[in-house]
Amino acid sequence: MQIILLGTAAGGAVPQWNCWCPTCRTARADPARVHPRSQSSVAVSPDGVRWFLINASPDVRHQLARLAGQGPAGDGVRHVPIEAVVLTDAELDHSLGIVLLRESRTLAVYATGATARILEHDSRVLPTTRAFATVTVSPLLIGEPVPLRDRTGSPSGLTAEAFVVAGDAPRFATDESPGHTIGLVIRDTATGGSLAYVPGCGEIDEALVNRLRGADAVLFDGTFWQDDELGALGISAISARGMGHVPISGSGGSLAMLATLPARVRVYTHINNSNPILAEDSAARAAVNAAGVVVGDDGMTFTA
Repeated sequence: MQIILLGTAAGGAVPQWNCWCPTCRTARADPARVHPRSQSSVAVSPDGVRWFLINASPDVRHQLARLAGQGPAGDGVRHVPIEAVVLTDAELDHSLGIVLLRESRTLAVYATGATARILEHDSRVLPTTRAFATVTVSPLLIGEPVPLRDRTGSPSGLTAEAFVVAGDAPRFATDESPGHTIGLVIRDTATGGSLAYVPGCGEIDEALVNRLRGADAVLFDGTFWQDDELGALGISAISARGMGHVPISGSGGSLAMLATLPARVRVYTHINNSNPILAEDSAARAAVNAAGVVVGDDGMTFTA
């Protein structure tokens, strides 16, 4: 299975348009030290030809240029480089890109029931997109591998298994039933390779760790370095955990857990613009590197 990190930033990207925190300032002034990043999204493929988009960010237009290749075969004039979109939640930074994919004319989406209802009735992303394209929604069932099908309807050889993780529903959601925030295990049925993708996680428990231990590659929530990160910068009094994201550092942080995983690939993604791990020469980056974990960057590629 081939994996491309299309975007590795949390909502707002890096630098965020209205932010002048230390990392955003550096990203503008010295992009070699803090690389600009688009909002988080991943593409996976069983063969390097058929790609599935995991989360559709507002930056999807330029992100898909990494998948477009040479364009349509023969004398065609339209080319859709993805087979379907698989969603981990209905947050705007993970779902607004669906509207921007309306020119595809047909679009397949995989989502849990809770996420689908939020997109249908609260953000109205699905009804808006249906004004321009035929959109089908296939259910992601918690704990059950669901075959991902390509645009012809044929099995791709990849499956997606959803599992519930701790997290907050989108603040505009009226439906907070279980399944609004999930992680995914994507498996390649031909090779047995597996990817665990968890861009948002508010708590680490034994069940989560056991699931991650079974994956060949792990992409995990790197939103905040410390729990009071936004408060220390004078941005917000809400803690990382209060926003549904376990911090990287400190007691109960994710770095100590990731360092113990046997996965060949361990990567932080969904990184907030305030996070000091973004700076190549920071002490936080050195700590992550020392643990054998990679700070994700747009365009990175892996196999599982």
